[in-house]
Amino acid sequence: MLPVSDDNPTRGPAPINTIIIILNFMVFALQVFYGDAFVLRWAFIPARLTAFLSGNEGLQVILTIFSAMFMHGGIAHILGNMLFLWIFGDNIEDQFGHVQYLAFYLFCGIAATFTQYAIDPNSPIPNLGASGAIAGVLGAYLLMFPRVRVNLFVWPLSVLLAIFTRSPYLRLPAWLMLGLWFAMQLLLGVRGLSMISEGGVAFWAHIGGFVAGVVLTLFLRPSRRRALASV
Repeated sequence: MLPVSDDNPTRGPAPINTIIIILNFMVFALQVFYGDAFVLRWAFIPARLTAFLSGNEGLQVILTIFSAMFMHGGIAHILGNMLFLWIFGDNIEDQFGHVQYLAFYLFCGIAATFTQYAIDPNSPIPNLGASGAIAGVLGAYLLMFPRVRVNLFVWPLSVLLAIFTRSPYLRLPAWLMLGLWFAMQLLLGVRGLSMISEGGVAFWAHIGGFVAGVVLTLFLRPSRRRALASV
């Protein structure tokens, strides 16, 4: 189930969102060029942070909390993440403003990383990907635009829709699409607790990022600030 577009125009360009997407592709190019050595150096490894907190690791581990947000495990990983960010991120930047959106994005990414870290602080498995930060964007979108229609490509349903209707896309309100997405992350996260040492998708990073995005939006969303200012 992939989002293709939303019925939610912005009031202007979203340069920060665009720059973040470009940076993700640039870092992925570096990963491809330098290989596993680059990944192991700049991905976030929970066991290294635990060692740092014990005084047995250098400051670089702190930098990996940020660098890992711009790294990906493969072409499908980065394309899927950037598709979500492209569709939903511009509206959140439009509402928050450029600087605040950047701070929001990074904070959600940090929250996602530490949520995954809390699940297994001694894991030697590299954590990487923008998914946690993007999950925060999805949480903000759910609160600010719950009734906006999102156009989804759903295999193989979209093939049938293309045959019998004018559009191949399934149109769902954002609250339903994003609610289902979060429920799936929660289900798979709980289910995967017994296999956390084997690696795979960092579902708890998604959960942590999403919750951080919801909480931040409750306090920071523009509609709330305007309402308070008018009282």
